[in-house]
Amino acid sequence: MVKRQPFLKEQSLEQRLEESKTILAKYPDRIPVIIERILVPRDMLVGQFIHILSSRLHLSPGKALFVFVHNTLPQTASLMGCVYNSFKDDDGFLYMCYSTEKTFG
Repeated sequence: MVKRQPFLKEQSLEQRLEESKTILAKYPDRIPVIIERILVPRDMLVGQFIHILSSRLHLSPGKALFVFVHNTLPQTASLMGCVYNSFKDDDGFLYMCYSTEKTFG
């Protein structure tokens, strides 16, 4: 389910670590999330992030979006900064993946 391979293969751990440090220094109120390389505010709720991601993916009304971190669903009321602090990788990035499901409605 986790689609981390391309980014992890593109750059070494040292390169990724340096990039995440540069991003965090330049944007201290943002966290580096690898889903499709998006920077999000630390104080954004997971639910808000899912809504923005759904909009960018142009999901049809009958589909729901689920975001996973380490194969778990973070609570939508959690702050992205808290999720980042709990689950960030050794390279300083937060790796997330998503899945869509058909819903009734």
